[in-house]
Amino acid sequence: MDIEQKQAELIDHFVKKASAQVGSAIGALIVEATSHASLFAFSEILAVPTVAELEGTENSVYLELLRLFAHGTWSDYKSNSGSLPQLLPDQVLKRKQLTVLTLAETNKVLPYDQLMLELDVTNVRELEDFIINECIYAGIVRGKLDQLRRCFEVQFAAGRDLRPGQLGSMIQTLSNWLGTSDNLLISIQEKIKWADTMSELDKKHRKDVEDKVEEVKKSVAVKKLHTVSRPTLTFEGLRRSTLNLVE
Repeated sequence: MDIEQKQAELIDHFVKKASAQVGSAIGALIVEATSHASLFAFSEILAVPTVAELEGTENSVYLELLRLFAHGTWSDYKSNSGSLPQLLPDQVLKRKQLTVLTLAETNKVLPYDQLMLELDVTNVRELEDFIINECIYAGIVRGKLDQLRRCFEVQFAAGRDLRPGQLGSMIQTLSNWLGTSDNLLISIQEKIKWADTMSELDKKHRKDVEDKVEEVKKSVAVKKLHTVSRPTLTFEGLRRSTLNLVE
């Protein structure tokens, strides 16, 4: 089962479960969801009415925690840890995995120094073990560890939940890409048209050359024919002609 299908099934499971619960039970469910080893998307759970109803209640800290898992990083949690529930070890791991995904959204080459700073990792061995065992093997990223350049080259990274306001930016980016693609398509079509025109001109030129070659061949053949049909004067014929004149 690929990661997208597994995500979809887990999201559906937690959405249905959240829809049937209220109050403190929702808090426990949020802890369960954010601790799950294979779940990395939370916006659908955030959209469940019973979850949104935690706003302004004594359990609102769990709503804030869920928002942080949907959109934030490990550094964001540390900055707000005083007002949030203490994380379980599985949640700490999840926060760091999500941080790698966030960094990979904008950069495909992640320096070791940046990763160690963002993940609170103290040495390269620990960092590489984390990327291999907790990210690559988990299926959320693919890439190459470059020990010489001290960086992680990202080839694939699973997408995170869209942050508030990010949808408009994404639509604009896609619109710009579409405009660029249209211009590129027009340019390609013009080049194809030019190539077709040049091909036709080349065919016409080749035909003209072939016609001229045929004309030359015919002209040469006619000249050869005239040369063969002309009488040839031999030495014996010349001698006889001379004797006849003398007589």
